Amino acid sequence: MTRIRLLILAATAFLSACSSLPRPSPPSTAIRVTFDANRIASVEARGVGLNDPVRIASISKLIVAIGVMRLAEAGTLQLDADVSDRLGFKLRNPHFPDVPITLRLLLSHRSSLKDDVDYAIPLGRTVRDTLSDPKAWDAEHPPGTFFRYGNINFPVIASVMEQATGERFDLLMARLVFKPLQIDACFNWTTCSDAAVGRAIVLRDEKGGVRRDDLGGKRPDCPVLAPQGCDLSRYSLGSNGALFSPQGGTRISVAGLVRLGQLLLRDGEGQIGPESLETMIGPEWVYDGSNGDTEGGFWCAYGLAVQTLAASPACRNDPFGDGERRVGHSGEAYGLRSGLWVDRRRGRGVAYFVTAVPDDVEKGHSGFTRVEEAIAR
Repeated sequence: MTRIRLLILAATAFLSACSSLPRPSPPSTAIRVTFDANRIASVEARGVGLNDPVRIASISKLIVAIGVMRLAEAGTLQLDADVSDRLGFKLRNPHFPDVPITLRLLLSHRSSLKDDVDYAIPLGRTVRDTLSDPKAWDAEHPPGTFFRYGNINFPVIASVMEQATGERFDLLMARLVFKPLQIDACFNWTTCSDAAVGRAIVLRDEKGGVRRDDLGGKRPDCPVLAPQGCDLSRYSLGSNGALFSPQGGTRISVAGLVRLGQLLLRDGEGQIGPESLETMIGPEWVYDGSNGDTEGGFWCAYGLAVQTLAASPACRNDPFGDGERRVGHSGEAYGLRSGLWVDRRRGRGVAYFVTAVPDDVEKGHSGFTRVEEAIAR
């Protein structure tokens, strides 16, 4: 089969996936890009440009991990050190007080933290306050023994990064990741260019209602959750890494995702070393039938903020349906579904997102939704 024929078939499948989505007013947007280590191979899009930024959700976690690995390579952070030494307070699961919690455990969702507390911590409160709630902790599994995906891990990681560097998280991520890779991206709009802000994708529900980022061409008056006033000068670095949404707050275009995917295909591209990249990919955890919560077959193998597809015979999380092992991360929030996946063996990748997806969209044949399966394929 010729390459042109393959591209036609791929485009047809993608447009079919888009047409199967609800059509709110205004319609949802969708984009799918394939690439290799050096170039973009194909682009199919509806209502969005290659350089239009969107709140990409949990792919943000992979980006944070790249920043952590750069600090680890510099000797600023240690993956297996007790994070209490950086946080300034003893971080322990109260049910297992003798087990230290490390960056490796936080990045791989094996820290025993749970999302049963609000991880959107406003200005004026602290991570320490939030984690003092017993609901934040797994009472049954000690740290290091059980995988449970939890957004709350990443405010802790961001707090550790701030304490270690003396830099605010959003500015630190711009220095460590976005600027070196020449990506016009940011956390909560603070370091994106004016041009990027002007192209912001509005996240909507399936009926067209605004959920996030209806900016009207200007930055938000306050980039953080601050119900009692947005005076960031009173923020104490390291006290609340949740402020700039490290778990999901990256605003980035698909062109930016491609650059991140190419870093994965180029053994770190000189931004992080090949050994650090292999450490990120791992996996640290592979589901064996009882050692984690897969959320219906969605999480089956995980490294340091890197998800692996088609890796566990006990759990089929293969939205592509071809059995090929891919690494990257998925995202889901505010009606958006997103993915960045690379097949390192074959040197190929795909990046996509679609908006206005109903929260109750049905599952497909894998642990992913039918919408994600259609766009992935």
